[in-house]
Order: sequence, then structure tokens, then C-alpha cells
Amino acid sequence: MVEICHTRKSKVKRVMNKQDDNQTQEKATEVVDLEGEWKDKYLRALADYKNLERRSYEEKDEVRRFASEIILSKLLTVADSFGKAKEHLKDAGLDLAYKQLIGLFDELGLVRIDVLGKEFNPHEMECIEVVVGEEHKVVEEVVPGYRLRDKIIRVARVKVGKKVNTTN
Repeated sequence: MVEICHTRKSKVKRVMNKQDDNQTQEKATEVVDLEGEWKDKYLRALADYKNLERRSYEEKDEVRRFASEIILSKLLTVADSFGKAKEHLKDAGLDLAYKQLIGLFDELGLVRIDVLGKEFNPHEMECIEVVVGEEHKVVEEVVPGYRLRDKIIRVARVKVGKKVNTTN
């Protein structure tokens, strides 16, 4: 009788072990599924963070460029005033200050648009007067134009030539 009981216990243990193995297998599958789910969430969150970081950097850079464009465009009127004063007042200190301002513009990438003698370009120039001269060519620059990198900050205000008909 002891043997029968003993055998019965081992059968019960084997059956219980199989049930435990199935439960363990199911739990292991659940854990693997959860791990994949969490890994996917982590990778998505990491990608979102990197995209946010990149967009933030781009927006900051755009704000800096926009701010520098505004400041430089306002300083252009100061430079114009300095230039006019320099023409009328022959002062070495004023000349030096004007050269420093123009040097600063060069350092920051602000470039004067060369227009004299060129074909009139409405993207870079504004015609304020038509005068006698070579057809569609810039005869005189009234206010200089400037470009910062590839963007025009201020168009040049010019006088454009037009041929005069001399037929009587």
C-alpha cells in the first residue's frame, strides 16, 4: 500500500509539474510580449525626443537668423546716415566709425548689392526714377541694397535709364 501511495504521489507530482510548466510557459510568453511592447514604447519615445531636439534646434536657429535680419536692417539706416554725414563732414573719427560699422556688416555676412551699370532686376532693385541713359540699365544708385546670406534684406533704390527718341 505504501508503494501505491508513493506511485500515486509521483503521478500527481508529474501532473502538477506539467501544469506548472504550462503556467510558466504562459507567463514567460507574457513577459516576452511585455518586453517587446515596452521596448517598442521606449524606441518610439527616444525617436520622439530626438525629433523634438532637432526641431527645437532648428527653431532656435531660425529665431536667431530672423533677429539678426531685423537688427541689421535697422542698422542699415544708421549706416546710411553715417555715410551721408561722412560725405559732408570730413572728420577722421566719423570715417573710422563708419569703416568699423561696414566691417561689422562684412563679418556678419551682410553684403552690398552691386547695381551700377547692371541690368535692372526688380528682385534686387526698386526703380524710383527713369532718366535719360542706356535702356534698362542702372544709371545711379540712390540707396544701396544689401543681402544677408542668400536673402535680400533691403532692395537698392535706383534710377534706371531710358533712351530718348530724337526723331523729329
